[in-house]
Amino acid sequence: MFNSLGNRRRFSDLSEQEILALAISSEEDDARIYASYAEKLRKDYPATAAMFDEMVKDEDGHRRFLIAEHERLFGPVIPLIRREHVAGYYARQPVWLVENLGIERIREEAARMEAQAYAFYTEAAKRVSDAGARRLLGDLAEQERHHMEGAEVAREENVGPSDEQEEAMVARRQFILTYVQPGLAGLMDGSVSTLAPIFATAFATQNSWTTFQVALAASVGAGISMGFTEAAHDDGVISGRGSPIKRGLASGIMTAIGGLGHALPYLVPNFHLATAIALVIVFIELWAIAGIQNRYMETPFFRAVIQVVIGGALVLAAGILIGGG
Repeated sequence: MFNSLGNRRRFSDLSEQEILALAISSEEDDARIYASYAEKLRKDYPATAAMFDEMVKDEDGHRRFLIAEHERLFGPVIPLIRREHVAGYYARQPVWLVENLGIERIREEAARMEAQAYAFYTEAAKRVSDAGARRLLGDLAEQERHHMEGAEVAREENVGPSDEQEEAMVARRQFILTYVQPGLAGLMDGSVSTLAPIFATAFATQNSWTTFQVALAASVGAGISMGFTEAAHDDGVISGRGSPIKRGLASGIMTAIGGLGHALPYLVPNFHLATAIALVIVFIELWAIAGIQNRYMETPFFRAVIQVVIGGALVLAAGILIGGG
């Protein structure tokens, strides 16, 4: 359950040299992302493309300042550390995915990137003791804040939300990060991963009560595992995903619900009737999850169908074949 944690460092455990190295690699990645956005938008939205060109120059400047500071403090050899090496560090959406969603989604993603960079530099400045490094990180935080405001202005020029609408959008985004995404991940895991043990037990025993007991144990166990994993792998400080306790509860509860959805029918004493009801529920669950994944996690619907519906059907078939054999 905790294997993924063992391969990544917590941000709070990074040394000052590693914090600077992480900042350097992050600036390099962001500059490439902004350059891709600029190239994509140059023909139809030259003003926004020019904004991204300036942001590329700024990110490159940040990288040079950070490298110079690293050389002053630790020498020229920069440790290799990237976002994916740090637990709870914010991730970047694949460029191809954001590009395909249009200019508004690109502008929104840029504002989100700058907000995350601002949060990172603000936290990083608190964790270094050298006065020069702390001043540099604080200055970079302030520059990222200005970038964030610029990206928001560029987006608002097209949609023009009021302050109240903007606050509602921020609240909705935070709700999705804290509750919807962890809950959806848990629901998917609970709904799909418990199919094989539940239906293997059902077809092996053809006993409703025994199947329900196994299903209840599998669902609760999966919920506890997913809840602890979600809460432990990200403290939410840098990623902005919110309280780990809230995310863990959302993930754990929804995982258990995902398994219980096709476990409860086995409270019906008639095995064949219970199994028929459970299969109908599984069909509804898988299509509902595919739709939610498409809406909230920006997964193309066809891909969501392959991942959830077809994948779930294969897991279900495996359980039935194993139990029936």
